[in-house]
Amino acid sequence: MGICISITSLEIHDEDVTIFEARKVLNGSQSLCSVYSRKGTKGINQDAASIHEGYGMEDGAFCGVYDGHGRYGHIVSKIVNSRLSSLILDQKKVVDKIGAIENGNNTSPKYHVDTESFHKWKEAIVSAFKVMDKEVKLQQNVDSCSGTTAVVIIKQGEGLVIANLGDSRAVLGTIYDEKLIAIQLTTDLKPGLPREAERIRRNNGCVYALKEEPHIQRVWIPNNENSPGLAMSRAFGDFLLKDHGLTAIPDISYHSLTSSDQFVVLASDGVWDVLSNSEVASIVWSVESEEAAARAVVEAANAAWQKKYPSSMVDDCTVACLFLQKKPQLRAYEN
Repeated sequence: MGICISITSLEIHDEDVTIFEARKVLNGSQSLCSVYSRKGTKGINQDAASIHEGYGMEDGAFCGVYDGHGRYGHIVSKIVNSRLSSLILDQKKVVDKIGAIENGNNTSPKYHVDTESFHKWKEAIVSAFKVMDKEVKLQQNVDSCSGTTAVVIIKQGEGLVIANLGDSRAVLGTIYDEKLIAIQLTTDLKPGLPREAERIRRNNGCVYALKEEPHIQRVWIPNNENSPGLAMSRAFGDFLLKDHGLTAIPDISYHSLTSSDQFVVLASDGVWDVLSNSEVASIVWSVESEEAAARAVVEAANAAWQKKYPSSMVDDCTVACLFLQKKPQLRAYEN
């Protein structure tokens, strides 16, 4: 992966884990990021996360957050966390090599992403996600009802590629009209989303909510009330539902960075269930240092869970923050 300062696999089980501080001087400025996770009250922490700086190119970066579910969800999220970033680079090299052969040249691969090269990254990411899902299927210690979401951002130069599988989320903090605003970079891929429900039903899957939780649409196997219902429409694993519309092919998009863009926050749905995009962005912007950002968001999410849902079990909460600009000492911007 070239020059890489990496915050690797948050192997989070029964304890809270804080890992941050991947720092590197780039063009005279300091690139900063932070990762923090805290297990909820449901049992073992099934979240995982990583940030790799120097990914593909000197000022490149890879960020991923993975939210496992099912009996062995913590194993699936850990496997994906440890493998996906390298798989994407491997597939990108294959795509570049094929392109070079087709064009009759053997130039070195260019990792810088722009609107013209985005389709190559997209092809590489789709291929890598397919390979990753096959690797999960080969695991003997994972059942067919366990899986993980994945939300990934790849920064290459002034371009940002976003890949999303499930209901974790990526949000961009940017300055507009001298105020910090939050821009959601991903769509929460849940069964109730019309285009997701259409694909599931087209593959003989069912989408409905139980009477005891009417606000949660789930994917079900038809005529099987004992089958697990999944509250997301895309995921690694969950092979019991893969023939019924669930897919491991992510939504992929591109964002051209500007000097107004300040940071990107990736988080598992335990954060977004209780905090809005604007609230999260505001917390990140208001902390004293970049390395404190992820922990501040997780702590706010935990407090919000206890306040909003005092009788409910708290979900695992994991946050990864990648700063695109160094935070100003004086923050005069407010939401």
